[in-house]
Amino acid sequence: MIKKWFIRWMLRLIIAFMLITVIPVLLFRWLPPPTSSVMLQRMLTEGATQAYQWIPFDQISAELALAVVAAEDQKFPYHWGFDFKAMIEAVKQKAGGGRLRGASTLTQQVARNLFLWQGRSYLRKGLEAWFTLLLELLWSKQRIIEVYLNIAEMGERIFGAESASRNFFGRSAGKITQQQAALLAAVLPSPTRYRADFPSSYVLERQQWILRQMQQLGGVKYLQNSRQE
Repeated sequence: MIKKWFIRWMLRLIIAFMLITVIPVLLFRWLPPPTSSVMLQRMLTEGATQAYQWIPFDQISAELALAVVAAEDQKFPYHWGFDFKAMIEAVKQKAGGGRLRGASTLTQQVARNLFLWQGRSYLRKGLEAWFTLLLELLWSKQRIIEVYLNIAEMGERIFGAESASRNFFGRSAGKITQQQAALLAAVLPSPTRYRADFPSSYVLERQQWILRQMQQLGGVKYLQNSRQE
């Protein structure tokens, strides 16, 4: 029989864990994150200057928000943090001898980049799933994509839409064109390898694919289906 003291300690640990994880998620529901886990890790390992400037969602081009959704997570307005169909397809592709492609939703990427460390351990995957659930339960869809657009690395040591737009195009994130938005989204799989200001043939091809996907989704009104509150 399990000792009562053991049960009490387990309950205390669970409560402590929930408080430790829920509190920052609730705080960042309203407060702009001053940094992210990824930024801190890059700063500690590389010691280089980073570009990061937070701006509110209504100052970011709606075209950029749509481009990111079209490129990274087309079911974003409808799912609750996980795209199980994409996960299954990724596993099947790997089992068939193909390359294991990413199947992370935007919410999972926010959870990982904002709160966790880089790596592929089961512990980190479990924590990523937990934070993903918290984000979907406690934040609106608009807040999730707002944070994503502000903390995602869009160039080497360039984080967020505002820093990327000013560095690459000389204008604010609210004034970039649809083509520029698609370019920024095109480099997201590997922002330290690809560049939006000097795009390779691969980036240009991906940009055109993203533009077609944006059109097929129905334009910026597609995101109006997201859960806002």
